[in-house]
Amino acid sequence: MSPLRTPDVGDQAPELIRTIELPDMIAYAGSTWDWHRLHYDHEYLAAKKLPAPVVDGQVFGAYLVEQLQDWLGPRAFVRRLEFRFKNLVFAGETVACRSIVTGVRESSGAVVLTLDCEVSVTGERARVAVGPASAEVRLAP
Repeated sequence: MSPLRTPDVGDQAPELIRTIELPDMIAYAGSTWDWHRLHYDHEYLAAKKLPAPVVDGQVFGAYLVEQLQDWLGPRAFVRRLEFRFKNLVFAGETVACRSIVTGVRESSGAVVLTLDCEVSVTGERARVAVGPASAEVRLAP
């Protein structure tokens, strides 16, 4: 999509696909100060009968914003992002972010997009990780 073309209802952002490894999770924990044992402590995880460290759920919001800003370019500002967690995601799993435009309107000289979004785990244990999710993006003129 051209950075100057305004998306239409039904347009889809290119999928953002990320494999989340333990070093990524440690870097994220360091930047957000979230050192809950669920994200790194194998003894704690074994006691809880979890197969691997659990990805911090807030990373999915960061991925959705990355997807939308990469697609829409520097004039995009994500004004609102709402999402619900459906399933745990574990270190080593791959997720795909998908977003589709559901509304386009004018507001104060700018275009405002509404989007439905989802984050799914791909592969052998495919499942929805985050959804329903929605975003509102303002495109500067």
